[in-house]
Amino acid sequence: MSDDLEKAANEAWFTLSGDVNSDMVHRVFEAVASMSESGVETAHVLIQSNGGYVSDGLCMYNFLSNAPVKFVMYNGGAVASIAVILFLSGSRRYASETARFMVHKSHATASPGARPDALNIIVEGLRADDARTESILRKHIELTPEQWAIHQYSDLHLTSRDAKTARMIDDVADFAPPRGVRIRNI
Repeated sequence: MSDDLEKAANEAWFTLSGDVNSDMVHRVFEAVASMSESGVETAHVLIQSNGGYVSDGLCMYNFLSNAPVKFVMYNGGAVASIAVILFLSGSRRYASETARFMVHKSHATASPGARPDALNIIVEGLRADDARTESILRKHIELTPEQWAIHQYSDLHLTSRDAKTARMIDDVADFAPPRGVRIRNI
């Protein structure tokens, strides 16, 4: 088998979209199990997500970062909130020229009439989530002090060019599977 054919046989192309939640976690677990059993060495994954649950995003980040498959992540439109953490699990990362990223602190809605002790539990949980996600962000990206200040109190939006400057992506490039390959949806 030629080197190009062998390389192609060890690569696979996927799309992953929707809310970051327990359903997505299950789909990713199943897909990675199938990839591993099939001998996939490199998985190219186009992500489209506006976020979801912090714990589910952290679980997938940790799982994909240590999986027996190398992940190349792509943003073709929007990767936001906890989906950014999922995106950062890729060993290489790309975004289309028109793609955007958004990162922000955790948030929650308290039940109407919640008592102070219940509100304290919510606040402590949000602080713990923020510490976990910020440690991953700081490991992978380099924001300016001004960008970190925006992130502290508001949504921080990054274009693909901003993301490249921040080292969130390796380059501005589209998800472009070779002609004839099977593209699977996770």
